[in-house]
Order: sequence, then C-alpha cells, then structure tokens
Amino acid sequence: MTELERIIEAFERTRGEETPPVLATVVRTSGSTYRRPGARMLITPLGQTFGCVSGGCLERDVVRQARRVFDSGRPRLVTYDSTADDDIRWGLGLGCNGTVDVLLETLRGGGPQMEFLSGCLRERRDGVLAKVFAAAGEIAAQPGNCLWLAEGVAARGTVADAQLHAAVLADARGVLKLGESLSKSYETASGRAEVFIEAVRPPVPLVVFGGGHDAVPLVRFAKDLGWHVTVVDGRPGHASPANFPRADALVPARPESIAERVPLDARTVAVVMNHNYLDDLATLRCLRAVPLKYIGLLGPKGRAERLVAELADEGAAVAGGQAACPYGPVGLDIGADTPEGVALALCAEVPAVLARREGAFSRERRAPPPARAGGRA
Repeated sequence: MTELERIIEAFERTRGEETPPVLATVVRTSGSTYRRPGARMLITPLGQTFGCVSGGCLERDVVRQARRVFDSGRPRLVTYDSTADDDIRWGLGLGCNGTVDVLLETLRGGGPQMEFLSGCLRERRDGVLAKVFAAAGEIAAQPGNCLWLAEGVAARGTVADAQLHAAVLADARGVLKLGESLSKSYETASGRAEVFIEAVRPPVPLVVFGGGHDAVPLVRFAKDLGWHVTVVDGRPGHASPANFPRADALVPARPESIAERVPLDARTVAVVMNHNYLDDLATLRCLRAVPLKYIGLLGPKGRAERLVAELADEGAAVAGGQAACPYGPVGLDIGADTPEGVALALCAEVPAVLARREGAFSRERRAPPPARAGGRA
C-alpha cells in the first residue's frame, strides 16, 4: 500500500466524525529537502498521523501547527527554513540547507480532493490536483481552493476567480501531459495567488511473466513499494494465490495469449522470468509491440543478447519510445546472487529508469535530486 493509499484509508475512517482531520501538504521546496512537493500527512483530532512531510524532523511541529488549524478551521501555510544559521535554535535541527512550505487545511465537507485522489488510484488513471496555498489582494481565491482534472474527465474545482481558473487550468493540462509537478505564482487583475499543481500518477503497474520461486520476493518487494502487480504464468499452479497472496492480479496464460489476456500500455513495467528460452522469446515478441516503460529480462547477458538477435532476425517490431534491447541481466549491479538480492536490485533499477537516473551512488551525484517521479502515488 502506498503512502497516499494509507492516508486515504485513514481519511475514510474519519467520515462522520464531528471534527474532520487536517491534511498537511508540502506545496513548495527549495534547496536540499528530504521530501518533495506533494508529500502529505493526515492528522486526526487525537494527534494520530498518517504519512510524513519530512524524514521525521518536521512532523512534531506540523502536528503542533495543526492544532491551530483545528481551533480556527482556517488553512495555514507554514515555512520551515533550514538555511538559517539559527536553525538548531528552533529545536528542529534540520540541517538540510533548504526550505519547505507546508499547507495545513481541514478536510471539511467530505474532502472532495481526497475523493479525486482515491478515484485516480482506484481507476488507475493519471490526474492533476492544483491547490492554492497563498493569496493576496482582492482575488477570489483562498488557500485550500482546488482544481482537478483527469484523463477523459472534465475539470472541476473551487477556484472562483475566472482569470486564475483559466490560467491554472492551462498549466494543469500541461502537467497532465508531461507528468511533472510545479509550483507557480499567478498575477491577475484582482490579486496574486500561489498554486501547487501536482501530477497524480497511479502506482507503478508491474507485470511479472513467470511465477517461479524467484518471482515470490520480487512480488513481495514490489507490493511493499506500493506497486500494482500482475503475475502471468500458463503453467498449472504457478500463478496462484498460494504462491502470490499479495498480487493484485493472477493471469494463467501462455505467452501466445498475452495480447488478449494481459492489459499492457505505455505505463507498464514488465519483467520476463519464465526460465524457458522459447517462452521468453514468445513473451518478448508480444511485449516489443507495446511502448512499455521498461522490460527486464532475467538471465545472463549472453542469453539476453541471443534473444534480442533472434527477434531482430524475425523482424519483430519495436514500439515507439521503447528501447531496442530489454534490461538484461536485470537490476542494478549490487552483487546480488540470491532471489531476494536480485529482486532488490530489480526494484531499485525500475525507479531509476522511470526517473531517468543512472542508479549510481547518491554521494557521487552532481545533478540536483530528482523531482517526485511522475507524482507517483
């Protein structure tokens, strides 16, 4: 279960209670920070928390600030600046050399934004949630006002200022297309507003082709990461609940019937581990016709090269945007030699590929930390 799913589940348990919970959202950051914009924490009137907005250094104070929101019922924007020399004097001791803006708001009235986020996860579709976190002047907008849209769904929201609504909607459509969140200032004839426009992406859809014993830790780790996992294996008893109790879907299908039995699209991440050369070949033959985000191929490098060469000889088409060769052997080079180690290496490689990172040591990184990858929930 993802952090967002845990927050939504906790929110659902509060429905009907007299005092709604407070939602804290990181809406803007600069410099070095532990979490990126879009990180959330739900706080109940009893002080229970779900999710986090930092690595643990801000949460206590955010809960304290939430008390003021419970008392007033009004949204509150709190800025944490760890670039100041007197950071430790606050009692926070962040030491991250960055700033974090956190919007706290009550989820009164059923929390339509939570229903929208829940719908994106449930229906596995991309969406955008734009949220005003500061306003000045006579503009008809206030912190907490939202605008949201999703693929194939008309935009809705609570931003009353027509000029602001139009400008935010135009940018939200761009975020929906590119999948990159942003925080932006808007100037209108009546005032100014600061808005966080968040790309909301459903969990990574992983399809594992092959239900052998080494797929068990892979499925377990992927579920711990909050991914949506499908296991495909046509052999009797392999793609079974007994072997994969946490899998989201089990498909007893031979490679030849993948196109008819297994939903695949441009978001899909696939791992081929049938432990059978001909089955792997037939699976790759089908997968190469879809512009997948990632194809991992278990086995030694020579075997992977032989499979790719055979597909090339057949003239098997490669879908647009997909690498000509699958990732094989799979996983980052961490010296893995057990099923659990390979699963760990693979679960590390996939996010690196999705974020277009090299997967090297973080201490050797020269580029800035990646943005919240595709807004993945």
